[in-house]
Amino acid sequence: MAARPTWKGHIKISLVTVPVRVFPATSTESVLRFNQLHGECQTRLQQKRWCPSCDREIDKTEIVKGYEFERGRYVVLDEEDIAKARPESTRIINLERFADMDSIDPMYVEKPYYLAPDGDVASSAFGVIREALRGKAGIGKLALSGREYSVAIQPRENGLVMFTLRRANEVRRMSAIEELDRVPDEPNDAEVSLARQVIGNFEGEIDFGRFEDQYQAQLRSVIDAKVAGEDFVVQEEEAPTKVVDLMAALRKSLDSVSAAKKKPARASGSAAAKTARPRRKRA
Repeated sequence: MAARPTWKGHIKISLVTVPVRVFPATSTESVLRFNQLHGECQTRLQQKRWCPSCDREIDKTEIVKGYEFERGRYVVLDEEDIAKARPESTRIINLERFADMDSIDPMYVEKPYYLAPDGDVASSAFGVIREALRGKAGIGKLALSGREYSVAIQPRENGLVMFTLRRANEVRRMSAIEELDRVPDEPNDAEVSLARQVIGNFEGEIDFGRFEDQYQAQLRSVIDAKVAGEDFVVQEEEAPTKVVDLMAALRKSLDSVSAAKKKPARASGSAAAKTARPRRKRA
C-alpha cells in the first residue's frame, strides 16, 4: 500500500516556496495490541460516551469541545473559533535558521517524517533545495495534530527528512535528579582505563536491523501457543550478577571477550535466535 501524506503545504526559504507532502517515517504495525474483553463471555467491550448530569448516553453529534478555565467551568470552542488560532505554519514550513545537524541536541529530537515534492512541477525546485541543504539542517515551524512544533529539515538519500523538536520547557533538567549528586566527578583512573578496553572490544558499525524486539517476539510465541492449545514453557532467567569488586568484574569481562574471540564462529544471528526460543509442550 502506498504511503499516505499526513500534511500538505509548502517549504519556504526567504522568497522561495516549494509544495511538499509530509509522510510518517516510522511504523507501529509490528507492535502487538490487545482488546479489552468481558472475562466471562470474552466479548469485546464498548466504550460509551455517558453524561452523568443527564444520565444518558450521548451521540457524537451532541459533543462539543470545552476548555476548563476554572475548576468545573468551561468555555466552549467550535471549529470556527479554533480556525482563528491557526498560524502560518498550518500551511507553510518557513525555514528561518540553518545550522549543522550535529549542533542539535538529541534530547530535543522527537519524531521523524519524510518530505516529498507535491506534484511533478515541484520536483525540480525540491531537488535544488535538497542539494543546497547538504551538510545543514533548516529550522522552522509546523502546525501538526493541533500543535505547533519546531522542526529541523535535512537531506536524506533522494529526499528530505524532518524531525519535530521538543521545546526547552519540555526537557527536564538533569540537575533535578538527586541521585546524580553522589556520582564522583573523577572516577578511578585504572577502572576507567579497563572499562574503555572492554568497550573497545565491542566497537563497530551499528546495524539497526539486528536489534529485534525480543519482548514482542516472545509475546507472539505465547499467543501462537495459546491459539494452538499448547503450553509455552519459559526458560529460567539468570539473575544479574551483583558487582562487588568493579575492577575484578571488568577484568573478568575482558577475559570472557578474549576467550570468545578464540572460539570458532557461531551460527548467524537469525539461526541462533531460532534455537534460543523456549520449548513448547502439549497441554
